[in-house]
Amino acid sequence: MRHVVSTMLVFVGIIHLLPLPGVLGSERLAALYGLSFTEPNLAILMRHRAVLFGLLGLFLVFAAFQPSLQTTAFTAGFVSVISFLWLAWSVGGYNPQLARVFIADIAALVFLLVGVAAHVSERLRG
Repeated sequence: MRHVVSTMLVFVGIIHLLPLPGVLGSERLAALYGLSFTEPNLAILMRHRAVLFGLLGLFLVFAAFQPSLQTTAFTAGFVSVISFLWLAWSVGGYNPQLARVFIADIAALVFLLVGVAAHVSERLRG
C-alpha cells in the first residue's frame, strides 16, 4: 500500500507541475490556456500562479517519500483540485485548453481518492 500512496502523490504532483512553464512568459501561458496574456497585470498574476503550482507540485512529490507529510499533501491536493473543478463547473463556458485542465484535475481527483484510501488503509493496519 505504501507504494500506492507514493505513486498517487507523484502523479498528482506531476499534474500540478504542468503549468510551471507558464512562469517563462505570456507566450507559454497562452499555449497552456488558449488566452491572451498581453496585459501586464494579468501576465504577472498568471506567472505567479505558475510558481505557486510548481511549489505545490514539488511538495506533493516530496511528500510521496515523506510519510509524515502525506496527510498534509493529500489535504493540499484535494483543496487545489476540488476548488478548480468547482469553479470551472460553476462558471462554465471554458475553452478547450481549460477543458484539458478540467480533465487533468478529474484524473488528479481519482489519484487522490485512490491514494488517500491506501493511506488510510495503511494507517489502520498500523
